[in-house]
Amino acid sequence: MLAGHKIRALTRREQSPRDGVDWIAGSLENSGSLAELCAGTDAVIHVAGVINAPDQAAFDAGNVAGTANLIGAAKRNSVRRFVHVSSLAAREPKLSHYGASKARSEELVRQSGLDWAIIRPPAVYGPGDRETLELFRMARRGLIVLPPEGKLSLIHVDDLARLLIALADPAAPTELLVEPDDGHVGGFTHRQFASLLSSAFGKNARTISAPAGIIRAAARIDRLLRGRGAKLTPDRASYFCHPDWAVNADLAAPPALWSPRIDARKGISETARWYEAKGWL
Repeated sequence: MLAGHKIRALTRREQSPRDGVDWIAGSLENSGSLAELCAGTDAVIHVAGVINAPDQAAFDAGNVAGTANLIGAAKRNSVRRFVHVSSLAAREPKLSHYGASKARSEELVRQSGLDWAIIRPPAVYGPGDRETLELFRMARRGLIVLPPEGKLSLIHVDDLARLLIALADPAAPTELLVEPDDGHVGGFTHRQFASLLSSAFGKNARTISAPAGIIRAAARIDRLLRGRGAKLTPDRASYFCHPDWAVNADLAAPPALWSPRIDARKGISETARWYEAKGWL
């Protein structure tokens, strides 16, 4: 049980048993598994998404069509509450294929007729995360390479999870768009973020802000070398080089519903210890 809830979770691959969680084998393309997922359910929390893909069609297949399929399954099974995890990238749909697909998924949710809430998390970090792992590795080595100067907001995965559970409650506000963070007003500059990372290892790491041209060139090289398996795609390069990924304070969650508990300094330090304990660094 999680906060008194019984959870069904969709999974593409076999998972270890977990108390309070029923794993449903399937995918967002499988109508049968979506029906099983939604049957008798009070709320759907849609966290699945594609963050790296070779082209617009692949992003749309995962983020737009996948969202449409899940909305359809929710409506067919009389689920009223739909909590959709989007991205700050949806604010800039012309910047990247990823952002464009997330913006379109948001519009589907708004037009669904369900009791919806949309969350645009900033940079999410915490134990088990692999997207920020390389930044922790660089900090431990003492040299952090970052995109051009800019700012970003942060949120610990545990705080984000609490927000999603709060929004899934039938009594939670509806037609709500939220940009949550750790409470650090205005976000962090890239250098402040690097300082937090390096201090977690007791270091004063050297920080390099790579010019946008170099990041885009690296993306083209990665595409040439690894093809559709490239990690730094031109699309991700455009996203990384945008100067403002701080949340809009006007879209904060209602304080009566949720507030963050984990500040960045504490959360990053504890995440670093988790990575060390697991041997990930």
